[in-house]
Amino acid sequence: MASSTVEKSPLAQSVQFLRGVGPQRAGALARLEVKTVGDLLRYYPRAWEDRRETPAPGVAPTQGPVVVRGRVVRARQIPAGIRVALFRATLSVPSWGGTVEVVWFKRPSRRYDVLEKLKEEVKPGADLWIVGKAEATLLRVREIHAEEHYAIDDPRCDLHVGRIVPVYSLTEGITARFLRETMAEALKAVGAVPEPLPPAVVRKRTFLTASQALAGIHFPRSQAEHEEARRRLAYEELLLLELAWVLKSRQTREALKSYGYEIRRRFLTPFREHLGFELTAAQKRVINEIFADMQGQHPMTRLLQGDVGSGKTVVAIATLLLAAENGYQGAFMAPTEILAEQHHWTLAKFLSGMDVRTALLTSRVPKREREKVLAEAAVGKIDIVLGTHALLEGDVQFKNLRVVVIDEQHRFGVRQRTTLRRKGPPMDMLVMTATPIPRTLALALYGDLHVSTLDEMPPGRAPVHTSRAGEGEAFEIVRREVKKGRQAYVVYPIIEESSRLDLKAAEAEFSRLRDSEFAGLRVELVHGQLPGKKKAQVMETFASGGYDVLVATPVIEVGVDVPNATVMVVQNADRFGLASLHQLRGRIGRGGHESFCLLVADPKTPEAQRRIASLCETADGFRIAEEDLKLRGPGEVLGTAQHGDLTLRLANLLTDADLLALAREDAEELLEADPPLQQPDHVALRERLLALYQRRWHAIDLA
Repeated sequence: MASSTVEKSPLAQSVQFLRGVGPQRAGALARLEVKTVGDLLRYYPRAWEDRRETPAPGVAPTQGPVVVRGRVVRARQIPAGIRVALFRATLSVPSWGGTVEVVWFKRPSRRYDVLEKLKEEVKPGADLWIVGKAEATLLRVREIHAEEHYAIDDPRCDLHVGRIVPVYSLTEGITARFLRETMAEALKAVGAVPEPLPPAVVRKRTFLTASQALAGIHFPRSQAEHEEARRRLAYEELLLLELAWVLKSRQTREALKSYGYEIRRRFLTPFREHLGFELTAAQKRVINEIFADMQGQHPMTRLLQGDVGSGKTVVAIATLLLAAENGYQGAFMAPTEILAEQHHWTLAKFLSGMDVRTALLTSRVPKREREKVLAEAAVGKIDIVLGTHALLEGDVQFKNLRVVVIDEQHRFGVRQRTTLRRKGPPMDMLVMTATPIPRTLALALYGDLHVSTLDEMPPGRAPVHTSRAGEGEAFEIVRREVKKGRQAYVVYPIIEESSRLDLKAAEAEFSRLRDSEFAGLRVELVHGQLPGKKKAQVMETFASGGYDVLVATPVIEVGVDVPNATVMVVQNADRFGLASLHQLRGRIGRGGHESFCLLVADPKTPEAQRRIASLCETADGFRIAEEDLKLRGPGEVLGTAQHGDLTLRLANLLTDADLLALAREDAEELLEADPPLQQPDHVALRERLLALYQRRWHAIDLA
């Protein structure tokens, strides 16, 4: 291996030894995951403020903080009580043609007297920059509430005012002023920052150098320089991500399977006959794609995405059955216990009468039953094991696991996929998501996977009418539909009542509804804290028509299929995310009956209003997913597990699609020319790649 460039770099030095830091502040910076000079320079601002001098009121509109410079004419302390120290100064501001009052609100500190410090710095004759908020009329600033102030003759004040200024996330013991000055000190101490990108790439894409980009991201001289720096550093993040994906994809493609499949139809034909409906053309196409992958010589790595109700579960079962009828085992992993239980119930229904042995493995499975499942899976007596994260535990072993299906892929990260895959020889993997995403985003998030899309809904689906409704109107529709022989869901966001949140609780509301609004109807409650067998019993009884109304928490969001259910009432709908609302709506309209999704909501924020409006406007899952991404951003949509796999601080997967495409192209070219990245121009990039992704993903092999 080439010698490490990181060890020789000033970027590897402890931040403690920068001027003005020391052990105590270094400890505080460590809470921000900043330990070295390199960490500090990669600790990017969360925002930037234009702190050039504010024009006189009435000349131009003021956005952001008010920034003025002038001379103190008068300064005095104002009596304000024990808990607040109040200091006021009159500042002559030449550019405004007059004076303005400036006020400091300070909490007294035991460490030093803040008033004494202010009296020393803000005294008649002192020339100051003031940064603060204005209390103003249309044409006149009455006073400025000071947030920061700097002596004009301070040689470092030009880091804080008179320019575009970085704004960082802080922690106790670290002030904005200290962090900006320390960042400038780091840039000065390092000088020419070692270039992680190959020079050929920098020239090809006409990027700033690493030194120029880091200076421009922290202390840009203009908006244009800031954007140029951001694009260069965002590209670098995306290139590292795509290199990691290309390597994982190539490693998978290079692996050879020691087993194969024949389509024997021992299980597949009876399964298809038991379905009771014809597969859609999209399901047939996707199953053929999956079977072709499985019959290939390399392990399958495929992402199946499809809207709510498009039939992903049927495709997953067909995938598992191909393995089972060839004498192999399959694992089906879901993100929640209730979803795993529902998949187990669905398999039992579809595979009734067939010699396919299935078992459930979650944390709530009793110890004796769990031990039995573990023993039988280890010797191959179970064909398909369904479970949650419990499948990842070390004591879960298989005799001949060959196929892994992961549902709701966005809840799991690359590490979880790799852990499950390591429970046997190179195996086939199908991951599924009901959150359709744009192709460019799929490239970034699932770069090692081929993508199949279910873009067709099963025939006979009735339209679902979605609208806002009052509670009384919604419950009247529930009673009307039940009278027709239909069933309904009423969903609440929490289980027990909370004094801190104005949310109706499922347990309390269940009792009320059963005794009042739905008196005489068969009403039952289900939520995630019920024992597994009780949940399964309630769901089975509801599905078979034993209950008219199911009061629930969002545990029914995915996996529930009751064709006779035609009403979904969502209480406090403004507290749900857009994707969750769409998933809940997907629980109805599964039969041939007209259905109604009723949103009981009082949206207070523009975002909540937009979510409710979007759901009422469209039933298209791809449009819903796109809107959800715009509202929340990829990180929140993906959840913590997947988001933790991405080291993206500046790149935006929605708006930087062009950079992502360039990064993918360059990653392919670099690894084609130099697979181990050992050429002198590539060593720094190799070091960064291994530092970022090897430990996080288990396996980034550059040997």
